[in-house]
Amino acid sequence: MPDIALRFHKDMLVLSAPLAAVLARQGVDVARDLEYLNLIEPEAVRDALRLESIAGAQCLVAGTEGIAPARLAHHGMEDRLGDLARAALGIVGSLKPQHVLAEVGPCGLPLDGSSAASLNENRSQYARAARAFEGAALDAFLLGGFANPVDLKCALMGLRQASDLPVFAAIDVDGDGLVADGRMAVEEAVALMGEFGASVAGITTGAPADRAAELVERACASTDLPVLVQLRVADHAPRQGASTPENPYYCPDVMVDAAARLRAAGAQFLRTVGDATPAYTGALAAATDGFDVVAPRGADPAEDEDDLATLLSAVRGR
Repeated sequence: MPDIALRFHKDMLVLSAPLAAVLARQGVDVARDLEYLNLIEPEAVRDALRLESIAGAQCLVAGTEGIAPARLAHHGMEDRLGDLARAALGIVGSLKPQHVLAEVGPCGLPLDGSSAASLNENRSQYARAARAFEGAALDAFLLGGFANPVDLKCALMGLRQASDLPVFAAIDVDGDGLVADGRMAVEEAVALMGEFGASVAGITTGAPADRAAELVERACASTDLPVLVQLRVADHAPRQGASTPENPYYCPDVMVDAAARLRAAGAQFLRTVGDATPAYTGALAAATDGFDVVAPRGADPAEDEDDLATLLSAVRGR
């Protein structure tokens, strides 16, 4: 299925989780070697992604989060953007997913929002990253890991300078819907994404499922773009026994209810990040497989509760 945009506002889709947590459990120094693994140990990366595919992720995300030149320069790889992009996409493509996304994270350069030179330098980082994928087979870019709206704006502008592919954008927000810098609310953040060329507006949060669903409703009320939610797993700790405010997603099972709530709130794309395992992806996929996107705006609250109860019952009965 070559064009992911044809599925916008239609099918519920799950993105594969980042590979860092799984590879770290295998002893990989992910801070130093994560991108390099695509080149020197592609089988290790393929095996980790294969588990995500088996778990049910329809969209596999290539391990290119650190592809910005400034970040690769820390590892002496700034001249290998194209090699890294081709290797990472080759690994993903070999698994034949429905859709392929390439992740691009913050470039890490100092950013002065009042300086044109600083803004231009940051934008060029993302444009160069996007050009590394020129001519490659992928469906969309994913901008993840962003906490600064100005940085995200630079990333969107940079990608749009170099590519017309769909762009998924996500920004970190807390349980009250404030961006990590504390100066922007979720409504403003998703509006900014639409203004600067995002195709999908997303949030990343570690808030409990009910609060995350409220954030999705606020996002949906502020944009006509499809909405992505990345739930952050603070600690995979099955022995915890129950959700806590600090670690609501302590085991994969809790993702079933979370997925149902997020779908009922209007989200289309779901993903787990942080200390997630393929089982978390599997729970999201099992809870949403075969379901269409819903549009909750303007619905009666009582009807929303009835619909959610019906959905939860259907999911648990699978």
